[in-house]
Amino acid sequence: MLQLDDAWVWDSWVADDGERFHLFFLQAPRSLGDPGLRHLHATVGHATSVDLVNWDYLGKCFGPTEAGPAFDDLAIWTGSVVRAEGRWLMFYTAVSQAGHHVFDQRVGSATSDDLHTWRRVGPEPTLHVDPQWYKTLSTHPGPTSGPDPERSSETWRDPLVFADPAGSGWHMLISARDVRAAKNDDGVIAHATSPDLQTWVLRPPLCASGAGFGQLEVLQNQRVDGRWVLVFTCHPQEMTAERTAQSGEYCTWSVPSPGPLGPWDIRLARPFTPEPDLFAAPLVRGRDGVWVLVGFRNTEPRGVDAFEIIDPIPVTVDADGYLVAR
Repeated sequence: MLQLDDAWVWDSWVADDGERFHLFFLQAPRSLGDPGLRHLHATVGHATSVDLVNWDYLGKCFGPTEAGPAFDDLAIWTGSVVRAEGRWLMFYTAVSQAGHHVFDQRVGSATSDDLHTWRRVGPEPTLHVDPQWYKTLSTHPGPTSGPDPERSSETWRDPLVFADPAGSGWHMLISARDVRAAKNDDGVIAHATSPDLQTWVLRPPLCASGAGFGQLEVLQNQRVDGRWVLVFTCHPQEMTAERTAQSGEYCTWSVPSPGPLGPWDIRLARPFTPEPDLFAAPLVRGRDGVWVLVGFRNTEPRGVDAFEIIDPIPVTVDADGYLVAR
């Protein structure tokens, strides 16, 4: 377990250097008082472990640009880490002080030699949203002030980057919203490709909307015990009433996967029932070969403070290809 006395800890992602697991996670100071403010003050914390249970906290390793204005000068959110040509690259979500609060989201990248000291690749986002396929603030702006239950964010976050299985370049999966779909039914998986991790081409989504999820957050697609499975997170309040009536109020979901690039039928999603509140939980293969989930419990809506990384939950896939507790 990883718990910090002076900071809230939530979404996380993991890199494995062959000897130690490196946990990257969002953190914000508890001195803010209200945990709802954490999204505007998020930085990336870093911890290491050899067993995914006992963590050595190394402090903050990455934060927003301090000399703005910049696309990432307000807060840093969830991402992923890959290794290429002897260096590590982090692809991360960012929000800015440009006046759109948390609704204006971008994807950036940074590089590191040691997984702790990170340098931005450049001053511009890695790739932009295309309104041909995905909702943007220009297509769905909503009111500029006041409460607005219908407003959609320019959801463009949680980049998952991985090498092409055929050895030809790289892929990025991104949490996005279908420009043609209704709120809480518009979650899709955006897709981009790159030959070199620098130049990216945005492509159509790899799934259809209409599955009852407003967001498919913290995407993961792993080959667990010989079978590919897609795992994602969604807040119960960001699902349709039909979805929650059908499947219940759970946070972590899985879908049988045809392969590393899907395509996926999200209508087939089933919840991970052993931990209803489990959120943003990376799928990690331990040194013993057993796959585990490492995440936090999203109990904030009930007023319960559980901002800590829990001990790993051993998992496998069942006969139908869904993620289940081992």
